[in-house]
Amino acid sequence: MTMRNIRLLIAFDGTGYCGWQRQQHGATIQGEIENRLRRMTGESVSLHGAGRTDAGVHADGMVANFHTGGTIPCSAFFLGLNAMLPPAIRILHVDEVRPEFHARFVATGKQYVYRFHTGEVLMPQQRHFCLHLPASIDCQAVRACLSLIMGTHDFASFENTGSRDKSQTDGRGSIRTLFAANLHQPNDEEYLFSFTGDGFLRQMVRNLVGTLLEVGRSRRSVDNFEQILLAKDRTAAGPTAPAHGLTLKKVFY
Repeated sequence: MTMRNIRLLIAFDGTGYCGWQRQQHGATIQGEIENRLRRMTGESVSLHGAGRTDAGVHADGMVANFHTGGTIPCSAFFLGLNAMLPPAIRILHVDEVRPEFHARFVATGKQYVYRFHTGEVLMPQQRHFCLHLPASIDCQAVRACLSLIMGTHDFASFENTGSRDKSQTDGRGSIRTLFAANLHQPNDEEYLFSFTGDGFLRQMVRNLVGTLLEVGRSRRSVDNFEQILLAKDRTAAGPTAPAHGLTLKKVFY
């Protein structure tokens, strides 16, 4: 049987989900989509995602692929999945790709954004997508730190346990390359971190944000941030920022 390789572009609101990866107990994005695909195809479908988002993290552009021996057209997958899935998960695009395509293994990079609001009041509609941090932010100090993490570095200080098998001596370890790291300010109270890189360690973005926000609130200096980066020690860095402010924007191929 010739197997077709189908790629999905997915957006989801991660609120109330236990992350991307399927679990025995608790609803996940992967599990929800796989269940509908099995109903549509009658096959035991395994969905391969570009990465594993944590509980509460959102996506505007997650990519995943699966193999099927059936003849259901991509347009029917698009319409059928969107009709069957809960409103928090939408399929944005479906196409058939070459057999060797794998959403995770052939990805060349990802872009994440992290939103936070510094005003006294956060609008209720934003509460699941934006961290409320009523405080003044030293943007100059934060941007100085962002310039330090541009390029290729060992990000072990911002890597949480479970990111990778540390017993393996081959591969790149905790070294990653950031092509862009920016802080945007759409208005006086709204802020947006944007990180684009060739890959990210487990909770790396949230750990970076948690530490950068301490710099922004004058709880750490730029020099201290640089020392943290060089230390390659997770205990030297700041806290992990809450999941709900984080969104996977795009996966690059």
